Amino acid sequence: APFSGEGPAQEALQSLSQRLRVQEEEMELVKAALAEALRMLRLQVPPAALQGTVQPAPTRDSSPAAPPGLPPTCSPSLVSRGTQTETEMEMGPSCPGPPGLSNGPRAPQGASEEPGGTQLEGGGSSSSGTGSPGPPGVLKPAQPPQRAETPRRNSSSSSPSERPRQKLSRKAASSANLLLRSGSTESRGGKDPLSSPGGPGSRRSNYNLEGISVKMFLRGRPITMYIPSGIRSLEELPIGPPPETLSLDWVYYGYRGRDSRSNLFVLRSGEVVYFIACVVVLYRPGGGPGGPGGGGQRHYRGHSDCVRCLAVHPDGVRVASGQTAGVDKDGKPLQPVVHIWDSETLLKLQEIGLGAFERGVGALAFSVVDQGAFLCVVDDSNEHMLSVWDCSRGTKLAEIKSTNDSVLAVGFSPRDSSCIVTSGKSHVHFWNWSGGAGVPGNGTLTRKQGVFGKYKKPKFVPCFVFLPDGDILTGDSEGNILTWGRSLSDSKTPGRGGAKETYGIVAQAHAHEGSIFALCLRRDGTVLSGGGRDRRLVQWGPGLVALQEAEIPEHFGAVRAIAEGPGSELLVGTTKNALLRGDLAQGFSPVIQGHTDELWGLCTHPSQNRFLTCGHDRQLCLWDGEGHALAWSIDLKETGLCADFHPSGAVVAVGLNTGRWLVLDTETREIMSDITDGNEQLSVVRYSPDGMYLAIGSHDNMIYIYSVSSDGAKSSRFGRCVGHSSFITHLDWSKDGNFIMSNSGDYEILYWDVAAGCKLLRNRYESRDREWATYTCVLGFHVYGVWPDGSDGTDINSLCRSHNERVVAVADDFCKVHLFQYPCGRPCNSASSRQAPSRIYAGHGSHVTSVRFTHEDSHLVSLGGKDASIFQWRVLGAGLAPATPSRPSLSPASSLDV
Repeated sequence: APFSGEGPAQEALQSLSQRLRVQEEEMELVKAALAEALRMLRLQVPPAALQGTVQPAPTRDSSPAAPPGLPPTCSPSLVSRGTQTETEMEMGPSCPGPPGLSNGPRAPQGASEEPGGTQLEGGGSSSSGTGSPGPPGVLKPAQPPQRAETPRRNSSSSSPSERPRQKLSRKAASSANLLLRSGSTESRGGKDPLSSPGGPGSRRSNYNLEGISVKMFLRGRPITMYIPSGIRSLEELPIGPPPETLSLDWVYYGYRGRDSRSNLFVLRSGEVVYFIACVVVLYRPGGGPGGPGGGGQRHYRGHSDCVRCLAVHPDGVRVASGQTAGVDKDGKPLQPVVHIWDSETLLKLQEIGLGAFERGVGALAFSVVDQGAFLCVVDDSNEHMLSVWDCSRGTKLAEIKSTNDSVLAVGFSPRDSSCIVTSGKSHVHFWNWSGGAGVPGNGTLTRKQGVFGKYKKPKFVPCFVFLPDGDILTGDSEGNILTWGRSLSDSKTPGRGGAKETYGIVAQAHAHEGSIFALCLRRDGTVLSGGGRDRRLVQWGPGLVALQEAEIPEHFGAVRAIAEGPGSELLVGTTKNALLRGDLAQGFSPVIQGHTDELWGLCTHPSQNRFLTCGHDRQLCLWDGEGHALAWSIDLKETGLCADFHPSGAVVAVGLNTGRWLVLDTETREIMSDITDGNEQLSVVRYSPDGMYLAIGSHDNMIYIYSVSSDGAKSSRFGRCVGHSSFITHLDWSKDGNFIMSNSGDYEILYWDVAAGCKLLRNRYESRDREWATYTCVLGFHVYGVWPDGSDGTDINSLCRSHNERVVAVADDFCKVHLFQYPCGRPCNSASSRQAPSRIYAGHGSHVTSVRFTHEDSHLVSLGGKDASIFQWRVLGAGLAPATPSRPSLSPASSLDV
C-alpha cells in the first residue's frame, strides 16, 4: 500500500526508490559493456564461429509503470532501461571489453567498494540524502551463464518464487563484478571531488567499463557520460589550449554611471575616458557633434576588479584609476589599488597603495600647481582615510582619518597644493597639507570644517569646482549652488586646524529641482551644472547668472558627469549608463548606451552580426555588432532571462521570470505571441534547427514544446517533456530537429525524442553518437573537461560551441571567459590540473552569465551579471577556417592568461 504521509516510512520508501534507480543505472552500464564486448568479439571472430552457439532472445517490452506510492522524484520516467539479448547475457562474464583507459589501477579481482547510492546521469541524490556512500560491497564470483529475466518493479507476471531474486542487494552484487567503482568518500568535504581507485594519482573523473563511459562528480554526485563510438581512446581528444585567441573588440554598451562618480573625462588626444567593470575605455567618437557614433575604442585592462573612480593628470596623458576590493576564484582577497598609466601606450607606470586601502578607492585627484606631482586618495573604509602620495615614487607622504560619513569628491586647489577639499554626506572639509619636505610619512593633514551658518545644511554635497579666482562652488542635494569665498583664518571660526585661509559661504543660488550631481568649469570661465531629478544642464555666467540650458530626455536618466570636448561640444554621462554627445544649442544624442541592471539573456542573429540582450532592468535590446550601436530597445515590463532567434531571423522568442514568453518581430518590434506556461521563471528558449519547433525550459522542471509556423509568428502546444527532478538550465536540439538534450539544476543529463511525442529516451547510451545543432549544455561528454577542480556545480553559468565546432567558450562564476578546444576532455597525463587547458580572459567585474558566438564565428559576445556590461571579443587564429575531420594534438600546456 502506498505511503502518503511524511515521516520515516516515506523517507524509507524514497531511499528504496532511489536505490532502485541506482541499480537500473548499473544494469544499463552492464548491458552497454556487454554490447560493446559482443561487437568487439564479432570483429575478431568469423560470423560462422558464432552460428549455432547461442540464439538471441526476444527484445524486452517497454518499461512498466511506477509502483504505487513512489514520490514524483522517483518517477519511472527518470529510469533509463536499455534492451538486452540472451547472447549478450551469456557472453558478458567471459568476453573481455575493448581496450580503454582507467584513471587508476583496476580494482582487485573479486572485490570492489560499492557506494550505497548514486544517481542517474547527473540526477537525483544518493540514498542517504547527502551524497555519502554506504558500506562497501563485496564482489561475488561470476555465475555460470544462465538465462534470467531482469527484475521489474511492480511486474504482475512475476511469481512469488521469483520475487526474492529481485532484491536490490543481490541485484547490486551481481552487477558490481563488471563495474570499476569509485572508492570510499567518507573523507570528502566541501568542494572536494570523489576520488577513483588508484591512490594519489587518481582524479575525479573515472573512466568506467573499459572505455564505454566516463564519470565525473559534482558536489559528490556522479554524472555518467557515454563516450561516442568514433572515439576509440580518450587519447584521441585534443589537448592543450586552442590555437584560436580572443581580442577585446568593443565594450558594449554603456559606462558605470549608475552608482559612481569621477567617471568621465576628455584626454589631450580627444579621446573620452570612462570605465565599466574592470576595463577603462578610451573612446574616440565618430561623426560630428550630435551625430552618430561609430568611432574607435581602446582599453586599459590592468585592473583585477571593478574600477570605481578616475583622475586625469594635468598633462592630459597620464590617468589614475582606482579599483574596489574583491576575491579571486580561490577565495583569496584582492586588495584595492590605484594604477597610474599612460593613455598613449596603455602601459602601467606606477601602482600605488597596494595593501594600504580598505574595501576600495572612492575618490582620486592629481595636484595641479606642481604639475601633478602628488595624488590624493580617499578609500572606502569606515573612517574614509585621506592620504597623499608621491606619484613618481609611489610613496605615501601623509594620511589621516577624514570622516565616518561617505566622501563623494576630492580635489587639490589649482592655486596651492597644500589646500585639499573633500565633500560628501552633510559636509565640506578644507584640508591643509604640509608635505614634510617630501619625506614619506612625515607630512601632516589638518582639517577645517565648512560652516553652513544661516544656510540650510544639505544632506549631501556630491560635487564642487574651483573657480579661477580661488573661490569654490559646491552643488548639493537641495538643488543649490553655494559659493565659498576665501578669508583670513580666524581663531573664533568653528572648526579646527591650522589652515592659512578659511572658506565661508558668500552666495547661494537655487539651480535645480532635486540634487545637483555634476559641476564643470569650462574653458571660457563659465560653469555647467547637471541636475538629477530635473535632468537639466545649465550654463552659468559670473555671479551665477543662468545663460543657457538644455534638458536630457527622460529615458537616458539624470546627469551624472559632464566633460568638455573640442569647441562647444559636451560629453554627458547619465545615471542610466548612457554617454551623450552634443551641445546646449543643438541638443544631445547617445553615442554609448547600456543596460542598468543584471544581465542574463543573450542570443545572436543567425545571419547578421547582431545580438539581443535582456535582464533585470526589463529592457530588451538589439545591438548592431558592426556599427557598435543600439538598433532598438523596448520595455518588457518584466525581467527577461533568456532569448533565441528563429532560424529565419524574422522573429525572436523571449522568456520572462513569470512563466510568460513573447515572440516579437525583429523589424517592427510587434509582439506576435504572448503565452504563459506555469508560474515559474523560464531559463532557456531554443528553436529547432529547421524552425519547426520551439523548446522552452522552465523552473517548474518541464520542457514545453511548441509547433511553430513557417514564419515563426504563430505557435501551438505540441507537448511537454516531463521527467526532470529539478529546474531546467540548458537544452540543445539535434541537427535533424527530432531530439533534445537537456541539463537540470541537480546535474541530470536527459535525452528526449520530440518527434515521437516528447518521449524520454531511457537508454542514454544510444544517444552517444547523436549530433547536436548547438552545444550549450554545460554537462556532457564533449565538454566535461571545462569544469574546474573541486567545482560545486555552479561555477559554470554558460557554455557555447562555435559553429565550426572547433572551440568552446565558457562563462564562469569568477569573472572570466575561457576558450577551450572542442571536444573538451580532461588531460589524461597531467597530475597538476584536472581541468582542461584553456585561454583565460579577464575584464568582467562580476560573474559572467552568458556567452555566444556570432553566426560566422568572427566574434564572441559575453555578458557580465551585476556589472551590466557586454563585451564583444574578436576571434583570432585558426578558428575562422572550416572544421576539418581530424586535428593534430597539441602538447599539454597549462592555462594561459591573455
